[in-house]
Amino acid sequence: MDESGCPGFKLTKGSTPYFIVGMIIFKDFTQAENVSKSITALRQTLRVNPEFKFSKTHPSIKDKFFDEVCQYDFEVRALVVDKSKIYSQMLRNDTDYFYNYFVKTLMKYDDDILQDASIKIDGSGDKEFKNALNTYLRKSIGEHKIKKFKFIDSKKDSLIQLADMVVGAIARSYSETRKDSSRWLDMLRRNGKIKNIWDFK
Repeated sequence: MDESGCPGFKLTKGSTPYFIVGMIIFKDFTQAENVSKSITALRQTLRVNPEFKFSKTHPSIKDKFFDEVCQYDFEVRALVVDKSKIYSQMLRNDTDYFYNYFVKTLMKYDDDILQDASIKIDGSGDKEFKNALNTYLRKSIGEHKIKKFKFIDSKKDSLIQLADMVVGAIARSYSETRKDSSRWLDMLRRNGKIKNIWDFK
C-alpha cells in the first residue's frame, strides 16, 4: 500500500487538493516475488538509484517501468479523496485520524479480496503510530482480513516502489493541466490492472 498527497487541509498554503491511497493486490505469492525481482533487475539495468519513485522518475523511465510490471498478475484498488468535499471536523483537524480512516475505508470495502493478507505499507512512522494503526485496522475491518501488517522503507522493498509508481500514476491523472496526465494510468487500464478507483463522496 502507498499514498499520494498529504492529510493536511491548508489548501492555499501547500497542502495537496487530493489524497489518494492505493493497494496493489497479488493473489499469487509467486507473482509478487517475480515482479519484485523484475523491478530490482530493471532498476539496475536503468541505473535508477536508490529507488523508483513516481515524482522523481523521468517519463521515459516510467514507460519502461509500467511496460515491465504489467506483464505480471496483480490488481489495483484505490480511493481518491477530494479534500474540498470533506466537512468532518475530525477528519479536517486530525491528520492521523484522516490517514487511518481512509486506509481503513479502502481495506474494508474491498469486495472481500483481503483474506488473511500480508500487508506492506510505505513509511517509517514512529512506533506508537504504527501500533495504533495496526490496532485500529484490526478492530475496524476484522481480524480475518489481516495476517501480517508492517511498515517498510520503500528504498528496501520493490513492491512498495510498485505501489508508489501506481498510486503516483493515479494521482497524476487528477492533475488535468499536467502534460500526459493520464498516460501511465491508461497503460495500467489497457493491461487490465485497475480493478477499482473509488472517488470518495
